[in-house]
Amino acid sequence: MSQLFSPATLRGLHLRNRAVVAPMCQYSAKDGFANDWHLVHLGRFAIGGFGLVILEAAGVTPEARISYADLGLWQDEHIAPLSRIVDFLHSQGAAAGIQLAHAGRKASTPVTWHDELIKTDAGKIEAGYEQWTPVGPSAVAHNADPAFTTPTALDQAGIDGVIQAFVAAAIRAEKAGFDTVEIHAAHGYLLNQFLSPLANSRTDQYGGSRENRMRLPLQVVEAVRAVWPADKPLLVRISVSDNRPDGWQPEDSVVLSQELKARGVDAVHCSSGGFDGGVINSVANYQVPFSKTVRDGAGIPTIAVGLISTPEEAEAILADGAGDFVALARGALDDPNWAVHARLALDGANYDLWPDPTKRVESMDRSLKRHSFAK
Repeated sequence: MSQLFSPATLRGLHLRNRAVVAPMCQYSAKDGFANDWHLVHLGRFAIGGFGLVILEAAGVTPEARISYADLGLWQDEHIAPLSRIVDFLHSQGAAAGIQLAHAGRKASTPVTWHDELIKTDAGKIEAGYEQWTPVGPSAVAHNADPAFTTPTALDQAGIDGVIQAFVAAAIRAEKAGFDTVEIHAAHGYLLNQFLSPLANSRTDQYGGSRENRMRLPLQVVEAVRAVWPADKPLLVRISVSDNRPDGWQPEDSVVLSQELKARGVDAVHCSSGGFDGGVINSVANYQVPFSKTVRDGAGIPTIAVGLISTPEEAEAILADGAGDFVALARGALDDPNWAVHARLALDGANYDLWPDPTKRVESMDRSLKRHSFAK
């Protein structure tokens, strides 16, 4: 059996394979509520054989959303529609995760395909349009684009509120039946903003030294781990590098990941970037070296991501020790059945991941003697 399709265990969670769907914002919610779009969008990945499907960033408060059309988990009423999705993912053999997020100064941004709709009051109501002043570590906007508003710098009461919002969202995620939660500390959002000197110019205990800049993310992790069930894994997604010489660096991420591990984090999802001016060459597997750096340096399981497309690439990542799991986002959008196709490519004519209602594919493939990965 290939490594990609070998089972894996994180605490009490048993995964059928190591293929993961990374969180992808759909900007299709209203007032934070999941709907039929989310069910169908996510359900097809479970049908397609992935081991773990992680739902998109869910705002832990209304103002934590990237846009007014993001998912939310700030009120109990959000639980039931999310639970419906979790139940379906489970029915198809996939584990369910959700990303708990706060966008910080990158919040309250537009949904571009609603530009015409929200020109009228009726259209704003239909879209669920809202606009607000975001918060951040410092009163500095992400960049000069008018889509980004200058944030209000969080005071201690605001910081305490952020921590408690993550805790409350984690408790709701447990009630919804999720197998894991992923704390979003990447891509230039709030926790990443505190980590990076590019966004954090504070002079108190949350700014200045690396130790101080790590304080809030680590406090969030400690607080969430304290309420998240001991038999369920906790994930954290980080930007391993800001991709700027004056920003957060891979060696900083190794130190951070060591601290995350010490606080009960079970795997680090390794991405990069999120700040204005960051430069990286986005080619196949371009972020995989970040995963290997963190895995080797911190001794913690990692999820590798970054334009991974073929089964052979995914298998090589695992075989080379560059990651323990392989995540797809755009590749999964392009082919929701990527995992079942990859199983054929790596392990021969093996159709065990296909759900029973789709098993006719096997007879078609055998008739056509087609057992290679769909190009």
